[in-house]
Amino acid sequence: MIEIHHERLRSLGLTNAVAAAAAALPELEAALVATPAIAVPTIPPRLVRVTEVHRETLRVHDGLADISARVLPRLARALQEQETALAVGDWAVVAHEAHAGDAWNAAQERPWVVQRVPPLSHIARRDADGRRHPVVSNVDWALLVMGLDDDFNLRRLERYLALVHGSGVAPVVVLSKANVLAHSANKRSANEQPANELEARVAAVRARASAQVDVLAVNATSPSAAAALAPYLGAGQTLVLLGSSGAGKSTLTNTLLRAAVQDTGAVREHDSRGKHTTTSRSLHRLPTGACVIDTPGLRALRPDVDETTLAASFGDIGMLAAACRFRDCRHQHEPGCAVREAVDADRLRNYHKLLREARRDTMSALERQQMASVWKTRSKAARARRA
Repeated sequence: MIEIHHERLRSLGLTNAVAAAAAALPELEAALVATPAIAVPTIPPRLVRVTEVHRETLRVHDGLADISARVLPRLARALQEQETALAVGDWAVVAHEAHAGDAWNAAQERPWVVQRVPPLSHIARRDADGRRHPVVSNVDWALLVMGLDDDFNLRRLERYLALVHGSGVAPVVVLSKANVLAHSANKRSANEQPANELEARVAAVRARASAQVDVLAVNATSPSAAAALAPYLGAGQTLVLLGSSGAGKSTLTNTLLRAAVQDTGAVREHDSRGKHTTTSRSLHRLPTGACVIDTPGLRALRPDVDETTLAASFGDIGMLAAACRFRDCRHQHEPGCAVREAVDADRLRNYHKLLREARRDTMSALERQQMASVWKTRSKAARARRA
């Protein structure tokens, strides 16, 4: 029987839906908890939340204490077969094994993660080889943090929107460093500075994001940022901060925590990019009763989406496609394309690039090899024409 301490775990984001899913888990087999060489554990299996994931161990929290645990090999293999793994935000069951001996001590118990509660939401990405990597689980809001300095990049933002779309997570665009933008505006001459650059950039984001996506501009170092994000910080809510290195995720985490818990660093002057100060994902409890997951910048940002999910992320293109002259219009060079006439050219190029990646991820190794051969032939022909 799994122990679920509802009161303790509420501050870690436990909901009735999660508790019901945990209670519905199959009974633990005796072999998963004890063997003939191991004494019966004094601590019954209990529900915990994963707060950090490291190469060999996890950090899990039961509402009272944060402990280190290992994943049972059988569970690790089962998850690997499903092309996934435990992620920060997952709910899991921990069981302790107590080694028998002449002087047994409860402190010698070794905790093992023996079961994973099926996540209610899950965000994953793919690497360059198409392999899937989990990012976070069981989050309600994904705050997509992008700086208003040289970190501002609409195409990368669209990738993050595609990453969270279809995962059951609601995205919120958070434009950080509003104070930096104002400072740089004061240093420029009137001829160099647009009438209102902040409003212009917010408008540019709204034009590229769905109308249902909230867009906020904040100073991540100010308590006003916490006030602006208050609607997403209710008790029991979990939010994850996603964005490039140097965007201000850890700074915003510290502001929400009201304490300097996460390390922060300066950004480079020429491109406003930061070093990977945050090297691993970690879950923190907020004073409001919500939880926040801070993440490092993703070096390889390939959304784990299929063509259907990607089309939903670019909903405007799908709606306009119905007005194209040809039913099978690819929105490239066909005459009478309603999409090319109405959609920003840069957004359309980004859509085509993401679509190619999504299709490649569903190909077999042989199909990828054939596609690479086709592109080599085309490149060779193009070089010959230029010669």
